[in-house]
Amino acid sequence: MTIKSPLLARPGAVEAGAADAGVASHYGEPLREQRALAGGTAVVDLSHRGVVTVTGPDRLSWLNTLSSQQLTNLQPGQSSELLLLSVQGRIEFDARVVDDGATTWLIVEAAEAGPLAEWLNKMKFMLRVEIAEASADWAVLGSTSRVPEWSSLLVWEDPWPHVGAGGYSYAVVGENAHPGLERPWFEYLVPAAELESTVGDRPLAGVWAAEALRIAAWRPRWGAETDDKTIPHELDLLRTAVHLNKGCYKGQETIARVHNLGHPPRRLVFLQLDGSQHTMPAVGSEVRAGDRKVGTVTSVAQHYEMGPVALAVVKRSVAPEEVLTVLDGEVPYTAAQEVIVAPDAGQIVGRQTGFLRGTR
Repeated sequence: MTIKSPLLARPGAVEAGAADAGVASHYGEPLREQRALAGGTAVVDLSHRGVVTVTGPDRLSWLNTLSSQQLTNLQPGQSSELLLLSVQGRIEFDARVVDDGATTWLIVEAAEAGPLAEWLNKMKFMLRVEIAEASADWAVLGSTSRVPEWSSLLVWEDPWPHVGAGGYSYAVVGENAHPGLERPWFEYLVPAAELESTVGDRPLAGVWAAEALRIAAWRPRWGAETDDKTIPHELDLLRTAVHLNKGCYKGQETIARVHNLGHPPRRLVFLQLDGSQHTMPAVGSEVRAGDRKVGTVTSVAQHYEMGPVALAVVKRSVAPEEVLTVLDGEVPYTAAQEVIVAPDAGQIVGRQTGFLRGTR
């Protein structure tokens, strides 16, 4: 059952749907809200996020053995990201991770929380860990800057787009040219009963604003960019969520094999959409190269500076210079492709002797 945020009672609030049901899509002025969020003066209600807690002295070493990330030395207050994979290396869960010295907090999409807690409980065996699904008791607030008044709250700082220890970039741009640098991101954990008082009179932005900034930062989202076949390489998630030099975990063989070959079967792209139309294509719309379907739109938004933008997952064989068409029913949208994940290993910055310089 969807729990509706009390902040939906704020003036102008319009509830979002699908994965963001329960919070506001906007408060009446989506583009103004987006500018304020990008500028660090507004915060976004993410109280629909799922929260799973893991306590006990074995929590970090246990999560380390299960996940793609190196967590044994995670320090209190330090942020990370982990993936739980299938045997075939496909993404089953994607969690934001922060530890406070006694509890490891996993912030996930709403649809992940219950299944993740259930799966973790099945995996604890005789270890000294306790798992709880705490979504009803805790809310999340998002911001592009640290909020001084919230210094006492536990905060997860998105490591994206920095390449973490043991990580690897599949992008055609170097880290210093990555558009994700324009979007620092913080998610604060707030007791649900204190959500309204914590926000106070601070300006609010809806999740539409957060989504537009996420898309422009090339940041993949579980349930949007992922499907039942997604492997981390396709979304450039080795950058922040995979440690290539840690011990064994489920899915590691696929991670290593595809990494050594350098050729994931699909790749994430950023699309600048034709802004002459008065509508935007729906998520799930076909991406076409000529008459061929080559991929699917996974996220779409109206950006306050760039206009309509999208993320899509396409076949690796699609030429980077090819102009694509997004087809929503019978309505076509011309889409200029901006490469995120390199189609070939030789195009990955730093992988071989030939470097590519990427510009936005």
